[in-house]
Amino acid sequence: MSRHPSVKWAQRSDVLFITIDLPDAKDVKLKLEPEGKFYFSATSGPEKLLYEIDIDLYDEVDVNESKASVGSRNIIYLIKKVESKWWSRLLKKEGKPPVFLKIDWNKWIDEDEQEEEDEGNMDLDDINFSGLQMGGSGGDYGETLDDEDGGDDDDDDDDVDSDTEEDIKGEEAPDNGKSEPDDEKAPASSNPEPKS
Repeated sequence: MSRHPSVKWAQRSDVLFITIDLPDAKDVKLKLEPEGKFYFSATSGPEKLLYEIDIDLYDEVDVNESKASVGSRNIIYLIKKVESKWWSRLLKKEGKPPVFLKIDWNKWIDEDEQEEEDEGNMDLDDINFSGLQMGGSGGDYGETLDDEDGGDDDDDDDDVDSDTEEDIKGEEAPDNGKSEPDDEKAPASSNPEPKS
């Protein structure tokens, strides 16, 4: 039995952004059909668990103009809509969306804000869309991708500068055996402790 990875989405009048959060995805297969059929599968983790998504998008898409990028932490799809219009939802089926499907608030803008938003402001420069085709025949992208930038993406806020052990040791205490610098001595207590 397969599992569903976490999926985030956003849209503009002419494109969809679909981000699948699946670290270290292997054997990535995707299939996008013009009528909006979207299929994704990959394995991940030490047990190589199978993750799948099989959804019907709200409307038709342009398979030839759509792109994908497989990084070390996620898979990003830029899907071109056939008709340039805002969709009322992502899925063709009405009702409550599946629990694994969420809105990507980092990429989301409202329909009336799109005119204010310059298309150049969407930072997709660090996403490598080269070499991937999302044609109706699907594809296996696990072996053919070179992730030169390590899958770095802008929607993770938990990136932290990592200090080495030597850096941390050098910042701890001075070599004179005191835990504080000389100019920051603690005030003397008015009640000295009795000596034994």
